[in-house]
Amino acid sequence: MPTARKDQVNLNLCRYYHCISRCVRRAFLCGQDTQTGQQFDHRKQWLVNLMHEIAHIFAIRICAYAVMSNHYHLVLYVDTDQAHAWSDEEVIQRWALLFPMSKAHTFLELNLDFDNLTQTKASSIKLWRQQLMDISWFMRKLNETIARQANKEDECTGRFWEGRFKSQALLDDSALLACMAYVDLNPIRAGINQTPETSDFTSIQERIQRYKLKQDTPESLASFEDEHKNTLDTHQHALPCSQLEYFELVDATGRIVKSGKKGAIPPHLKPILERLSIKTESWSDTITKLGRSFASIIGRPDSIETYMIILDKPRLRGLKQAKAMFKE
Repeated sequence: MPTARKDQVNLNLCRYYHCISRCVRRAFLCGQDTQTGQQFDHRKQWLVNLMHEIAHIFAIRICAYAVMSNHYHLVLYVDTDQAHAWSDEEVIQRWALLFPMSKAHTFLELNLDFDNLTQTKASSIKLWRQQLMDISWFMRKLNETIARQANKEDECTGRFWEGRFKSQALLDDSALLACMAYVDLNPIRAGINQTPETSDFTSIQERIQRYKLKQDTPESLASFEDEHKNTLDTHQHALPCSQLEYFELVDATGRIVKSGKKGAIPPHLKPILERLSIKTESWSDTITKLGRSFASIIGRPDSIETYMIILDKPRLRGLKQAKAMFKE
């Protein structure tokens, strides 16, 4: 029996998640159909554009993404502090942007007195605030919108995506960095591209392009720890390395993955992995097997054991794999 989503996503314990959504109509719904030759790559851009658009509205940041031909990966961070800091009026405005036909739009027209809300209206706003930091609602908005567009283009009806997206909690910085690299290297692992900068519809390509053009990281993308050194924003949830360190790590790892051999990580990059308690000798295995080695959680052995104690779970798949990939 599938694990209930409420047991997979617990924001009190973890705010970073790896999400995967797959098409239900077999192959090439977002790529090239090998039978007809019809090209659907423009749908990948639909996904990228929309995930950025709605991340601006939700209290959710994108750490990494990769859009493939029949599925996509997202690494998401839920900023609960941001959601709780919004005023009631801002919550209504954001929900109305997502769902223009909802009663949130009606609320905007009423010129509400927010100091004297009725219990019904206050309850609605409280619910929308929760949903604006809910990964399930984020994925629902993303998938339903793309499904409607694709069905209209195909002149058909029916399900476009599998019923449930898969989610994995990333319990610590070790899991976060490993999963981001795993996601960004998807096209290289699949043999579609040779380098990160040529891997279309990935966050690593977008970040490299923005870096070369000296463009700021958009609000929808989570930023690295060095991107806030010269600002008043300390950004306590910045990604756990510098942007250039991440670029170099993904590039070097991509070369190893492309070679099809174990390969050794360059000496100057080992401190990044060691700082995050990632075993350098098993890094190539980590980056190729991460997705299938764990079920609903990814993390260091101590993180998984703590998670098991808090949730009173006698066993969780992935502890053995964690001991092979991460330091105790």
